[in-house]
Amino acid sequence: MGLGQLKVMVTTADGDLPIEGARVRILSNSGALLYETVSDSSGATTTYSLTAPDAEYTTDVNYSDRPEYSTCTVEVSKQGFQPLTVKGVEIVDTQLAILPVNLAPLMEDNATPHGRGVIDIPPISAIGANQFNQQGFNAPGLRDVFIPEFIRVHLGVPTNTSARTVRVRFIDYIKNVTSSEIYPTWPVPSLIANIHCIVTFALNRIYTEWYPSRGHNFDITNSTRFDQFFVYGRNIFQNISDLVDQYFSTYAHRQNFRNPFFTQYCNGTTATCNGLSQWGTVDLARRGFTPLQMLRHYYPSDIVLEESANVEGIANSYPGTAMRLGSRSVSVQRMQNMLNRIRVNFPAIPQITQPFGTFDAETDAAVRAFQRIMNLTSDGVIGPNTWNSITRTYVAVTRLAELDSEGHRIGITRTPPNVVLQQGARGANVNLLQFLLQEISMFHPEVPFVIKDSNFGPATRTAVIEFQRAFGLNPDGIVGPNTWARLYQVYWGIRDNVTIAPNPPPPPPSGGGQNPGFGDGFVPYPGTLLRNGSRGESVRLMQQYLNSIRVEFPFWEHLNEDGVFGPRTEAAVRAFQNQFGLNSDGIIGPMTWAKIVEEYMLVNANTPSTGSGANPTPPPIPPSPPTPPSPQPVPPGGRPITPFWPPGPPYPGVLLREGMQGPSILQMQRMLNDLWTLFPNQLVQIPESGIFGPITTQAVRAFQQMHNLSTDGIVGPITWQALVNEHLRNFRI
Repeated sequence: MGLGQLKVMVTTADGDLPIEGARVRILSNSGALLYETVSDSSGATTTYSLTAPDAEYTTDVNYSDRPEYSTCTVEVSKQGFQPLTVKGVEIVDTQLAILPVNLAPLMEDNATPHGRGVIDIPPISAIGANQFNQQGFNAPGLRDVFIPEFIRVHLGVPTNTSARTVRVRFIDYIKNVTSSEIYPTWPVPSLIANIHCIVTFALNRIYTEWYPSRGHNFDITNSTRFDQFFVYGRNIFQNISDLVDQYFSTYAHRQNFRNPFFTQYCNGTTATCNGLSQWGTVDLARRGFTPLQMLRHYYPSDIVLEESANVEGIANSYPGTAMRLGSRSVSVQRMQNMLNRIRVNFPAIPQITQPFGTFDAETDAAVRAFQRIMNLTSDGVIGPNTWNSITRTYVAVTRLAELDSEGHRIGITRTPPNVVLQQGARGANVNLLQFLLQEISMFHPEVPFVIKDSNFGPATRTAVIEFQRAFGLNPDGIVGPNTWARLYQVYWGIRDNVTIAPNPPPPPPSGGGQNPGFGDGFVPYPGTLLRNGSRGESVRLMQQYLNSIRVEFPFWEHLNEDGVFGPRTEAAVRAFQNQFGLNSDGIIGPMTWAKIVEEYMLVNANTPSTGSGANPTPPPIPPSPPTPPSPQPVPPGGRPITPFWPPGPPYPGVLLREGMQGPSILQMQRMLNDLWTLFPNQLVQIPESGIFGPITTQAVRAFQQMHNLSTDGIVGPITWQALVNEHLRNFRI
């Protein structure tokens, strides 16, 4: 016999809020108690060892003495939440199994959601479940391929209207299907090839709108007669999770075709098909095939792999360079601010007290803690996997806090409205209904997320029907007294049992109003919605902020700062909302306003925008003599240097970029020219005109490249401080 390991993660709100102090019991199949524990502040248990058959059986296609793994039962309970029992948790020799348990809050009257309480995990598909009758579409596509944040999975055959449909993060869906379809002990190239197939199959369903075009309100089913083997609530395996983190956005398509290829596959033993054989990839891996060669073995020879850059739910694209101890950049500062915000929900992450873009020991400790909590390799390096996980978690926790804040702003009472709503209705009561559905959908994934537009359209009706099904009501899509009462019971059950940490308000930038639009403090929401057709200073301010934020998203269109909210401003607002997980309605309400201001401050301010209580002054300049410096000699080919005392000119408070002019530009040009005299082969000499032109942009880019900074040609707080430090080091006695 061998040994496998099991770790339980207890959360709520689609895994975004950890539940501390949950009681976790691990039992044998006969009901004997093996372990009992409670979850920590991150919702995690310790790792427990459990016996399992030797791993060699899971890689032998001819082995017939089932099973190749052992199973156990896990019971999880916490006051205020619906208890959950998961049966058939799979333990594989040499592998770490992670069981994510997402608890639903009890309703206000402590009743339980309809059809909840027990999950029974069926056997892994590779040992016998048939997979046939798959149909797909491989015609050329015209649209770009995007990786969705969520996928809607129907838990049954397409025609089973009584089966639940759940909303699952796409990356978690891929981890679940891979853990359900194949063994984690298979060779790595085999695992990667299967992950490529699973990702591509799902993206083909989404890209072709296979089910929605046939009148269904889901993207894919979990029936192996039609789709892939997804088991809601099952455990996943650590090594599979690591690989999916790396390859979830990589898909297969034919040359000269844009759409994801329909990657039909089967287990290759009890079921065969005109596609990939899962067991066959094990043999090919042993023969030295790469994952791409395996795909070309089973599919057309012009199959290629491509990574999509369009990933929803991730706040910023990975900058392309890993960040580690000693790194300095705007990207490091963004990660520091995000980690400080995430630690509000995950307090085991230590605080970063100097989030100014230098990857110091505090940042290293925070990154390692985050990686441990999220079951990533705890190496302290922010590579693509860690970057995506940090930004995804940041978007999730801030979105939850913003939704909770909206509930406080609305001021919902305990008494439902005395009105009947149905499709076609409009107005404030519809807005209230949509808000309730939004909040409930975060904790009950069978309820679709709706856009709050005060219009009771088909999407709102579908969400109402799914809510009614989930909570045992007549699914007629009409919101009458019974549905209102249940909506309020579920909503107040969430409010009474779940603590959602608020987003800390961003502090005003330092500098006494040097940042445009801020004056001496934070600009409050003006109190009215800004939308297409609006005019005024508030619109102009938002255009200015969006243009400033654009430094992080150069593919966004630059706006005319004319105070007129037109189609281009609306498109920019939608792009911003999509990027940060807000309702993509193109309207600036209180949540979008606050988020734009926060992001503006992240880009522009030299103070942290997470409310972490960090010291608002920049990092200290390297040690200097205790007495003022003597006048400097004339550098070769240059003019006398005027030393800065005390250390260096302060950051002017706004991004310096091409097209600007003024004394700060002149000061920056003089520092760059001084450094050019020492590094003529790396830097560029520029005219000291006080005008930021193309040559100055070229010089800034050269300086940034020299110091491993983001080479955007824009002088923000990190580039400014690096320039000041370098100048002080070389021209100060």
